[in-house]
Amino acid sequence: MFYGAVAELHSYRGDRDVALVGPAGTGKSFGALYLINKLCQEYAGLRVLIARKTRTSLSNTGLVTFERNVLGLKHTLVVNGPQRRNRQVYSYSNGSEIDIGGLDPNHIGKILSAEYDIVLIIQAEEITESDYETLTTRLRSGVLSYQFIILDVNPASKNHWIKKRIDSGSLVHLQSTHKDNPQLWDRLLNDWTERGKRYIERLMRLTGVRLKRLGLGVWASAEGAVYPEYDANVHLIDRFDIPASWPRIISIDFGYTNPLCVQWWTISPDGRMFRYREIYQTQRLVEDVSPEIITLSNGENIIAVVCDWDAEDRATLVKHGIDNVKAIKHIRLGIEAVALRLRSDGSNVQYNCRLYLMRDSLVSIDERLSDDHKPTCTEDEIEGYEWPKDDNSGKLVKEVPIDRDNHGCDAMRYAVAFVDNIGTELEERQALVIHDEQYSISPY
Repeated sequence: MFYGAVAELHSYRGDRDVALVGPAGTGKSFGALYLINKLCQEYAGLRVLIARKTRTSLSNTGLVTFERNVLGLKHTLVVNGPQRRNRQVYSYSNGSEIDIGGLDPNHIGKILSAEYDIVLIIQAEEITESDYETLTTRLRSGVLSYQFIILDVNPASKNHWIKKRIDSGSLVHLQSTHKDNPQLWDRLLNDWTERGKRYIERLMRLTGVRLKRLGLGVWASAEGAVYPEYDANVHLIDRFDIPASWPRIISIDFGYTNPLCVQWWTISPDGRMFRYREIYQTQRLVEDVSPEIITLSNGENIIAVVCDWDAEDRATLVKHGIDNVKAIKHIRLGIEAVALRLRSDGSNVQYNCRLYLMRDSLVSIDERLSDDHKPTCTEDEIEGYEWPKDDNSGKLVKEVPIDRDNHGCDAMRYAVAFVDNIGTELEERQALVIHDEQYSISPY
């Protein structure tokens, strides 16, 4: 049985697209995926698309829910065919098909050449308005008498384009709550199930903007964002092939109970920085991760490894052949340097900011963090990275950010401080020197 917003979705037969919005754990994705599977069984020749911003991220999220919880792992649509990460379509015996796609450049071409009756976008808050408008042109299969897009959404910024379309009435808004999920809420007892109590307690341990969005289902922006310049639609970019000649650096923020964050950055000839790979893991020893760093960096033009100051961890890296330098840790100057890079420089080029994060940079997801709805990569941290408030006045204190979920932000700050050579005494400086587009490291 389905309840609340998901039940409304199952009975919807309109011609406007639907935003199924709610916090984490309300059953939005399962309900939407169950619906499209049911329709594919009922209507011969139906054409459906399941999409996310990138095809890679879809393999570990929506498709897991579809195969495990909707189809069942022994279902013929799962057993037959390639592995999930390589799967392109679920084909039904009555001729219905569910295509699987990403909106990244490597996969969008297939979508643009197809026609659909229904499109389901998982974590639609990630896509751009342009992505959405492109998908609206694909609704012309005509097997159903109605066609629409389902946007499965976790709330994001107050200024997000989906929120604006909801407010204008151009999207049907279905608000999902935790009480819609029968695994969490017992309607007969009018109370939380034991599983529900544990899950809600876990969500309520979230803080700041993540609590508002994922715990309470509120469209919210961080009140005191450290990097208000950051815009995921601008700074989170599709992957591209990095020229072999571009220099690269590695920045590391050590951790164990808290995430160990290792970032790989490349620097273009005009000085723009691109993070292209990341390890973001709890309960990983530097002893164990060092060989992985070496393997992942094989053949790359790594000119420096910049580290947090822990002497034992730095010595462990050296033992494995990874020479490193201490990071410049001046917080205020480092934040200012990152903020400056996040701003547009006004040039008429494709990348007119000076710092970007490539999508799908994560080597592997930390399931512990994911299950707790904590950040699993640097881009998950940035919008929730906040200044504290004065206890008496309530005003923001812009000196040291709240020390919470900031491990990727710290590693990013180390990388920028190194490349931009900020916050050090003259005799301690390490600089990235550019001579006729040839890069090297040298002391000033």
